[in-house]
Amino acid sequence: MHNTIFFLIIIIPVAGFLTERYLEYLNSKMWSEKLPGKLDGICNEEEYKKTQYYEKDNKKLSFWSSSFNLAIILLMIIGGGFSFIDGIARTISQNLILISLIFFGLIGLASDIINIPFSLYDTFVIEKKYGFNTMTIRIFITDHIKSWFIAIIVGAPVLGLITWFYYKTGDFFWLFAWGLITLFSIFINLFYSELIVPLFNKQMPLEEGSLRNKIEEFASKTGFRLKNIFVIDSSKRSTKSNAYFSGFGPKKRIVLFDNLMKEFTEEEIVAVLAHEIGHYKKKHVLLTLLFSFILTGFMLFLFSLVVNHPELSQALGTENSSFHLGLIVFGILYSPLSLLIGLVFNFVSRSNEFSADRFVRENYDPSILAGALKKLSVRNLSNLMPHPAYVFFHYSHPPLLQRLGKLE
Repeated sequence: MHNTIFFLIIIIPVAGFLTERYLEYLNSKMWSEKLPGKLDGICNEEEYKKTQYYEKDNKKLSFWSSSFNLAIILLMIIGGGFSFIDGIARTISQNLILISLIFFGLIGLASDIINIPFSLYDTFVIEKKYGFNTMTIRIFITDHIKSWFIAIIVGAPVLGLITWFYYKTGDFFWLFAWGLITLFSIFINLFYSELIVPLFNKQMPLEEGSLRNKIEEFASKTGFRLKNIFVIDSSKRSTKSNAYFSGFGPKKRIVLFDNLMKEFTEEEIVAVLAHEIGHYKKKHVLLTLLFSFILTGFMLFLFSLVVNHPELSQALGTENSSFHLGLIVFGILYSPLSLLIGLVFNFVSRSNEFSADRFVRENYDPSILAGALKKLSVRNLSNLMPHPAYVFFHYSHPPLLQRLGKLE
């Protein structure tokens, strides 16, 4: 049995890698030297070529980084790397919970370190080449240190508790783990902007004035209670523009990138936020959260059915049956099902985007949102002509042309 699992955990990552390369090939077939007629009025020929160059550079980096990571994973499986790290963890501690934490800590740290060169190239070569990067080396380093700090302070206790549930509660550990993850997710959704974001960015309340008045007027008109409107200093890392909605209930807030404030008109900003308010009014945020809770419970239940099987650990070259080795194998075996679930989630998400756009059409001027979307896509060098198959697999938002077709 463990031989079958061994071959599966090799075949699945390879199949995923090849599928991704084929989807990128299909995407490249959509490129052209001349500006497609569909993009007349959206961008000029020079801007269109720039989006293609940006896409090509990113996909080239993606190919090398994913090839490297696939090689590492296969080496870890075939060469007994996971078993080796498990052995190191067991020499440091005899406590089963600490062994799991040390195991995942070593893997997480090693994974982050070996991918730093790719991240550096992306940030300081590609993003700089196209005028996006404003990050300094110092910010890059401190961001990584802060991320490790969060992983230790927040991630380790959660993982430790889940591991403790496994060793203490037996077959029903997944119910306790599900409850913990659900509570943790709710907490993060409520307090992410207050606890995590300030570690990386400054958030300042939007000053009184014309823009704030227009946002509050629209919110009041649509019955949306809104007190928290913030501007975040995103320009310290990138010139790209965006806005997002976080939290729910009394903790909900709208966050505007400072780049958005500089480059877009007040009416365009209100239109973008109207779309975000549409998500909230249509209960997309709550339904997505509930859907994620259900999927988490389903995944944990499936994991509980197989985690005690020694064949999982044996497939990684060790006789030491353990929670952390079982989780590694299960994560690989679960990935095809995760892909299918992701396709459904993306389909629902794209439908939600159309729904939020309809909210704007019904309550604001859709032509203003259309203009803002065009500007966002062109300035952020988004792929303006993606292949339908690539959209089906990867896009949580509909492509620009589809959204414009519904708005105009």
